[in-house]
Amino acid sequence: MAKLDFKLMLITDMAASSRPLIEAVEDALKAGVKAVQLREKSLSTRELMNKAVELRRLTSQYGALLFINDRVDVALCAEADGVQLGDLSIPIDAARRIAGDKLLIGKSTHDLDEAFDARKKGADFILLGPVYETASKAKYGEPIGVDIILKVRHRVKLPVFAVGGIKPHNVKEVMDNGADGIAVISGILSSDNISDVTEKYMELLR
Repeated sequence: MAKLDFKLMLITDMAASSRPLIEAVEDALKAGVKAVQLREKSLSTRELMNKAVELRRLTSQYGALLFINDRVDVALCAEADGVQLGDLSIPIDAARRIAGDKLLIGKSTHDLDEAFDARKKGADFILLGPVYETASKAKYGEPIGVDIILKVRHRVKLPVFAVGGIKPHNVKEVMDNGADGIAVISGILSSDNISDVTEKYMELLR
């Protein structure tokens, strides 16, 4: 099983970028991203599988990890490094029975109780958010803020990656409050210069 040796996860969203997905991701990988999550809920299973295979080839070339949102089957078939599970995904324990030790399992959480539950059921790490206001996470309610990060980090004892509205100007606040790393969508993909903004994030996370 792969190791969680990254501080920045790029989460894909083709709607957030004017660039083709593969080109945009490669720009971020060239600038230092070491983890990519394929999250494209509008794609058919066949289309998702094709993107996963493309991204597996690309992330391997740059020595980066690949996670697939929700779909354990696609993650295994594409030989990805992990899967990211949400509220409506297959349960963590079921995913573990299917994947064994072949996949890292992340769980998206929004409060301390959900984080505890993720640890209890065997998640390897959690995404916690939305920390700040962001359109992509609006359906999950009001931003949870940064204060909860340290509480979750200390009490749950799992790696915590903050997500939701994280831009270069607030990276330090997030990391100072106990995050092991961050996950970013529009902060990178919506940029006119993906390489430059990715390098800015990487510099702030060093």
